Amino acid sequence: MDKLPHALLLEILSRLTDSADVARCRLASKSFNSLSSDLRSINLQCSLIRYIKSRSKVSNSSNSHQSITPFKSIFINLLSNLRIVESVCIGTEKPLRDVSYDDVEDEADDLFLTDGDFVQEWLPRVCSELKLLSISDFWIQSCWRRSNLLPLVSKHCHNLIELEVKNAWLSVDNLNPMPMLTTLTLEFIRLDDEDLTEFNKCFSNLQVLNLVGVGGFKQPKIHLHNLKTCHWAVSNAPSSLTIITPNLVTLKLECIRPVSLCIEAPKLSNFHLAFDHADAFSVKQFENLRNFWVECLYIDSLLLNFPVTQTVEDLTLDSRNWTRGVVKDSLFTFKKVFTVFPNMSSLCIKSSAWLELESSYNPLGWDWDGRNGFKKLCVYLLLVDPSLTFSSVSCVLDQCIGLSEVSLLIHRDVVGNVSKSFISKCTARWPKLTWRWGVWKEGMEDSWLTDGAF
Repeated sequence: MDKLPHALLLEILSRLTDSADVARCRLASKSFNSLSSDLRSINLQCSLIRYIKSRSKVSNSSNSHQSITPFKSIFINLLSNLRIVESVCIGTEKPLRDVSYDDVEDEADDLFLTDGDFVQEWLPRVCSELKLLSISDFWIQSCWRRSNLLPLVSKHCHNLIELEVKNAWLSVDNLNPMPMLTTLTLEFIRLDDEDLTEFNKCFSNLQVLNLVGVGGFKQPKIHLHNLKTCHWAVSNAPSSLTIITPNLVTLKLECIRPVSLCIEAPKLSNFHLAFDHADAFSVKQFENLRNFWVECLYIDSLLLNFPVTQTVEDLTLDSRNWTRGVVKDSLFTFKKVFTVFPNMSSLCIKSSAWLELESSYNPLGWDWDGRNGFKKLCVYLLLVDPSLTFSSVSCVLDQCIGLSEVSLLIHRDVVGNVSKSFISKCTARWPKLTWRWGVWKEGMEDSWLTDGAF
């Protein structure tokens, strides 16, 4: 191994994603040991097994040969060996992140990785060339300790491009602008910025933003002129949500029931909206929206409040309130869909939304002008009432004169002969259509069947 060219050995080391493996290689080879300082990244994750061992009686014994080196000490030791650092990833592995208060009581701080004193110990030494920083904290230790990580990073890391922080309570006191930062991910964070005022000031040049399970908001407003991609999954129930992003192209917004929802994103092209209901739903005209996926309590309610959007081509509809076998009053019809999205060419209807549609089925009231531009239809079916489902499908297909391809996915739990009978009736009635058949089930990938065999 030591006779191999140094460039090849360095390439081997650089392909190891876990810095613990790099440390083992250093012990196994003098060449690996000498070249390891030329690596420019570190990735160290604390495992559940290591955590359990560190809490065992052996680790607390007076016998130093049996004790476990603290995780933070290992990290600093590995980091100190590097000459130039461009990427730092430190955290706890997912099984350890999933440990809850019900499983363990832990008042230590050995895995409090966003601790200001710990970060101050190593960050100033590596900040000059640092481009990426990722810290996944141990929630049991971090949730009740407020961290000044963000002010420290903004003070030292002037060339940082990408920042990711998970499972922490973050302060924004004395936060400095970070004009070089273009990508920010915060997951399962308590953020002391209830309206995102300091957030907007200091991260003004963000292009990619992921806020997943971030709490502490009252009336949050994302107002970022350069933002292009955003995923915002709101954990609590703020009274209002506002998004003002003139250059935003892709947005995934997940919330519960905001009193007010306001979106100004004129360049938005891809929009995934999941929410129960908004008392006041306000959006400026979407002039470039092409792909729209919506999931809400009642589709008909959304269609009443959503502005007519001429540009949508691909539409996906899902409903949160319609379970198997439930029949309630709904005013959801295809006519309303085409009224709001008149130039739609492809439509996918998830199972709950189709149940809502079936509940409003009325052979005399489902007439509409079938659009020639509507070419593709995909529906997820439960076949609670096969005859009703077939009647609903018939009403749709008979009026969509431009339709050329239909994809129907039937739930895996439906009895095989019921599925086969339904397939036979469809293919016999509309032989000129291109049919695709599949099966689906919650939590599983869809499976497509080439011959319609169940």
